[in-house]
Amino acid sequence: MQLRLTFARMVTAASLVGLLGGCSSGLIDGLWGDDNGASDSASAALSADVTPDLMAARDNAEVAKAYNEALSSLNGGSTKTAIKQFAEVERKFPYSNYATQSILMQAYANYKAGKWDDSINAANRFITLHPGHRDVGYAYYLIAICQYNQISDTRRDQSATLKALAALEEVAQRFPGTAYAADAEKKVIVARDHLAGKEMEVGRYYYREGAYLAGINRFKRVVTEYRNTSQTPEALYRLTEGYMALGVLSEAQTAAAVLGANYPETQWYQDAYRLVSSDGLAPEANQQSWISKAFDTINPL
Repeated sequence: MQLRLTFARMVTAASLVGLLGGCSSGLIDGLWGDDNGASDSASAALSADVTPDLMAARDNAEVAKAYNEALSSLNGGSTKTAIKQFAEVERKFPYSNYATQSILMQAYANYKAGKWDDSINAANRFITLHPGHRDVGYAYYLIAICQYNQISDTRRDQSATLKALAALEEVAQRFPGTAYAADAEKKVIVARDHLAGKEMEVGRYYYREGAYLAGINRFKRVVTEYRNTSQTPEALYRLTEGYMALGVLSEAQTAAAVLGANYPETQWYQDAYRLVSSDGLAPEANQQSWISKAFDTINPL
């Protein structure tokens, strides 16, 4: 996906490779590779190469010189130096157009340096000071991407994923029809899948401990809150498994039937069918079951 980013007269173009796929339980730390296009070892599932085409400043010789030096540092890969130089432009020439752009460029340069929190702080400052600026959408988007890059393994706390999801959804809602929103909506799917993966991780743990009811509650959440994710087929199988273990056969049959109706080609359905059949039963949906009702409604992403 080609994404046009405009930094008022300075940044004229950038390319963004869109969503390539999701990762339900792996580490999603890196969205972009390094400046040379090589993939960073921490990146997973997604990659893109952001290479802004920066125009030199021409107005006011003194501020233009300072701003162009910052651009040169950024283009040369000296992001730390560029961050300091953009900050200096903002400090020395607070009422110039380049001061405004320098705030956004600090956010971008910090992003390039992998300093997610500093990038977020600069982008938030840009939004606060210039809420009507034509590049404010990019500032919101940059915040969301920095949050997204901090999503951690499903074995860890998922507060970062929740923040990323909220930020991505805000971009999609505030800037509908834009390239920012389109890309954010795709990444919302990955974030939701990650949260579902966390529920699956905890549910499996409860099952291993023999706490089937606690596990069922986790898998139920996947089905009701994260239905349109890659985790749902397994969640339905785990529900079949848990209800069989508890002797709640009608619900086990329903889970297996719903699994077969929606994901008939999966190994999860084959396993669920064998499990139910081992007790002389067959998958059969009870329309009054919460499982059937969950699939009668459309779950928005």
